[in-house]
Amino acid sequence: MREIHTIDEFDAHVAEVGTLEGIVVQGVDLSVRSDVIESLSCAGGTFLGNRLEVSTLEHVLESGAVVFPRLPDLPFDMYRPTLYRQGELLTGWVPGEPESFERDALDSLIYAWSTDRDTGENIAVIDALATRLHDHAIDDALAEHLTHHPDVVAVMGGHSLVRTDPAYRTAAELGRLLARQGWHVATGGGPGAMEAANLGAWLAGAPDDALDESIALLAAEVDYRRADPYLRAGQAVLDAYPEGTDNLAVPTWFYGHEPTNQFATHVAKYFANSIREDGLLALATRGVVFTPGSAGTTQEVFQDATQNHYDVFGVVSPMVFLDATFWTDTFPAEPLLRRLAGDRPYGKMIGVADTAAAARAFLVDHPPQRS
Repeated sequence: MREIHTIDEFDAHVAEVGTLEGIVVQGVDLSVRSDVIESLSCAGGTFLGNRLEVSTLEHVLESGAVVFPRLPDLPFDMYRPTLYRQGELLTGWVPGEPESFERDALDSLIYAWSTDRDTGENIAVIDALATRLHDHAIDDALAEHLTHHPDVVAVMGGHSLVRTDPAYRTAAELGRLLARQGWHVATGGGPGAMEAANLGAWLAGAPDDALDESIALLAAEVDYRRADPYLRAGQAVLDAYPEGTDNLAVPTWFYGHEPTNQFATHVAKYFANSIREDGLLALATRGVVFTPGSAGTTQEVFQDATQNHYDVFGVVSPMVFLDATFWTDTFPAEPLLRRLAGDRPYGKMIGVADTAAAARAFLVDHPPQRS
């Protein structure tokens, strides 16, 4: 099926093919093309959240197409054709006005909508449908994004890592090295180690000293719960280095409200954490690096191992544990996975590193194995 996301794409398709049969049109104001649509067959087509005149809607349905309408009073576009762009979820936040983030930022408005019910209360059917359609649109946009960025390395880690911790710099250096290798860096999109890796990837094309200069700027506020000064520190980095390397964040509104980090150029934010987490690990076919974390990172370790263990996606990707003491002693996930792997192929794809350079070297030496 051909997907159409703009009126220009619509016009080009009609000029080229002369029919609307079997197409998918997503989020386009088609009221300006009523005469064209009503003169063509739409059999087998799918129309998602488009604006249609009443007579045109009748024609589309009678032609055998399926129409999904927009739902009212939503703070998000459930048929959005693209990923969120850098800074888009912060729209409405006014730097220096602390209350504006919680009150007006798009990220906050969507989160507030998603939690606007009593604890334990089931989400309303119509709202559940809206979130599923939104997440499907993100899935679709992410798949399109990955056609241009096939070599993805994910960096996983805890959200509590502060900007002044030496491990933050290590994670940032890792993101920079991976991006300079030509790989597309992806993270869970939150603060801490995730922000650090996106920061490093963003600065991949900048001089080496840009990383330390940026971390010095970020040190102005290390507590993400103080959203306004925290985000202003991030904005200071973007003002100093306004041009950066593409990278990806895959966050969620599920775990409570953390501002999406500012250094990801493309943001695939989901309502459903299960879809988000499985997808983030699945898309990282070039490998996953695990920095120290807590329950969420631990879950991701074993979720990734399960994908490798059962060869779920037809590719076995390397797993690198950054910080040997943490992963072999403090929280011995690495030796457990080696024991679990046995003589399976992914047993040779498990590595431990203490530096960003060593983690990159392991990934270089252990390319993914396709079945």
